[in-house]
Amino acid sequence: MRFHFITLFTILSLLAPLVALGAPQSAAKKNGKSKTAKNAPVEQPPAAPPVNILSIIPAQAEPNMTVTLSGTGFTGKTVAFLGNTEVPTTVVGPQNLTFDVPRLAPGLYALFLKREDGTTSRTYNFSVVPPRPFIEAMTPDTINVCSTGGERAVTITGRNFQQGSKVLFNGSAVRSSYVSAETVSFTVPQAPGGLHQVQIKNPEETITTAMTLTIRATPEIFNVTKGENSVNFYKLIIEGKNFQPGATLVIEEKSFQVGLNAGAPKRFTAGSTPAGEREFLMFVDCSKIVYQRYPADPTDKDLRIQVINPGGEVSSMVQVTAP
Repeated sequence: MRFHFITLFTILSLLAPLVALGAPQSAAKKNGKSKTAKNAPVEQPPAAPPVNILSIIPAQAEPNMTVTLSGTGFTGKTVAFLGNTEVPTTVVGPQNLTFDVPRLAPGLYALFLKREDGTTSRTYNFSVVPPRPFIEAMTPDTINVCSTGGERAVTITGRNFQQGSKVLFNGSAVRSSYVSAETVSFTVPQAPGGLHQVQIKNPEETITTAMTLTIRATPEIFNVTKGENSVNFYKLIIEGKNFQPGATLVIEEKSFQVGLNAGAPKRFTAGSTPAGEREFLMFVDCSKIVYQRYPADPTDKDLRIQVINPGGEVSSMVQVTAP
């Protein structure tokens, strides 16, 4: 019995060191696993790309014009700067954004972009140019060569007109009145019939595209009446519009008596009477010319008359009955 007790004691004594050695190893292993978990690297989000501007179209613009930038690193909250002025932008594609030029004084500005994370692009030069005036309409756009007073007043509508804007008529400044940034008026100067150019020039030397104003010089006959009679002549009064100094009257006559007084048309020019000629044409004004006629006989005839201005403009043929 004593032998068994010693043997069991001996066995337990031999196993105790092994158990003691095993416990620290398990703890170390356990501690090692915990230490590894604490020291594992944390995944970082990818770095944002830089903000780059690759092109600016156009490189200069006037207020309210749209500018397109192409490049990289744009976001929906990226803003543009022109000098110290912040300008909102619109992203129109993965590599494109636009902005509208604000109302700034003409000059050279530093242009750059700034993202919401504070990243900025390189700075580029950008020119803000003066707003160019633009003509949309002229009222009226046609006048008669003999128009007077208020009939020659023209109103120009458009945009970007300024105090000090000048109206150019065929390239020369004429007197005008500034009404607003959208309206300017002027009086058409005396000029021959035809097409004439009208422009507006602002103080910064910006100028509109030319618009066409028509001065109509075609003569028109409204009425022909017989004036005072003398022993052997009478006056034929021709009324209408756009008669010009130096106008020519063409007369074709045909007697109601067949074959009598038939012949080539007669031509009389106002202010020019051939020597020895009793019949002549007198220019009164734009609306009246008077033909002094010496008929061969007192019988009525079929007269066809026409007015031709010095510029070649021709009236319609008018038929009258007179001696």
